[in-house]
Amino acid sequence: MDSSFSFTQLQALSKLLTPAEQEEEELEEQPARGAFALEPGQIGPPKGSNPTEARPVQPTDTKKIWAEDEVPEGSEFEDIWDPRQQPEYEIMFKQRVGTEDVFLGMSRKDGSTACCEDMVIKIKLPDCKTADLTLDIKDRFLALRSPDYKLGLHLPHPVDSKNGKAQFITDTQTLEVTLTMKREFDFINFA
Repeated sequence: MDSSFSFTQLQALSKLLTPAEQEEEELEEQPARGAFALEPGQIGPPKGSNPTEARPVQPTDTKKIWAEDEVPEGSEFEDIWDPRQQPEYEIMFKQRVGTEDVFLGMSRKDGSTACCEDMVIKIKLPDCKTADLTLDIKDRFLALRSPDYKLGLHLPHPVDSKNGKAQFITDTQTLEVTLTMKREFDFINFA
């Protein structure tokens, strides 16, 4: 199969890829010469016309490098050089169900996670003591530190970081963190 293109094929391709306004401007700028030569500078979009290029947001304080909106939540806890291991964890969703839900079916709740109000995170921490644990919860991030373990967990839903419950179960050496999710009001989560 021949992979070389003729001059007319390259011109046709150039016409397809170049907007009509740009063609007229380029024809006026080009010096008249006997044969049209395709040069590397003619490939791609014209110089100075890059509308998709994002301009960096300047922080209000000149001594700061980044604005707070640019830094993802929980990134201050991520350290790839930290030798501590990540513990096993499990995220579960929990519903508040009453008699009217189970027997009478009066609410619109079903067994899906869309109907859940709480998020329960179970973290297995073998050979850890409660006094050694440091737990920090943000709206979308959970950070757990101990001498042997570290966990930086981006949460699947925003949670109420001010109100939550943590319980260390010594029999299974598991930390259970229960957090209330912040949900938009819809036909299921109306209260």
